[in-house]
Amino acid sequence: MDSEAGRREGFPEELADALVGVQRLIRRRLRAGLTVARLRGAEVELLRLVETRPGIGVSEAAKELHLAGNSVSTLVNRLVRDGQLVRETDPADRRAARLLLTGAAESRLRDWRERRAALVRHQVDRLGEADREALRAALPALRRLAENLREEADRP
Repeated sequence: MDSEAGRREGFPEELADALVGVQRLIRRRLRAGLTVARLRGAEVELLRLVETRPGIGVSEAAKELHLAGNSVSTLVNRLVRDGQLVRETDPADRRAARLLLTGAAESRLRDWRERRAALVRHQVDRLGEADREALRAALPALRRLAENLREEADRP
């Protein structure tokens, strides 16, 4: 195998490792400054989904997050118990529940977002201009990669 083919073949794994590594380190650094019990990744994902789609139902949230319905129900129960979510009965279907964030969850997500932005901003500022430009130029391709992954996961 020539060196160019070897680089192409190894690139997907290197990219995945880099993305996972960055995400893991961001989570770890953000956890260090917490004064409240930390939320698990799936709990944060659910809260962020409810933030963008207030009133979403449990089964729709499960589909959107690519999780089993009973897993999302367990997450919802925990987040309701912890004062992060409100579960309301859907007036159109009394058997269904609609999910809403509490003020505490809104504040927590806002704080998390601000701390994450400050952390990443600080680290990006430490890079040279060429690296900052390379990251900026990669954003559209990374967004397309995420969209491709999402579309593929949504196919039956």
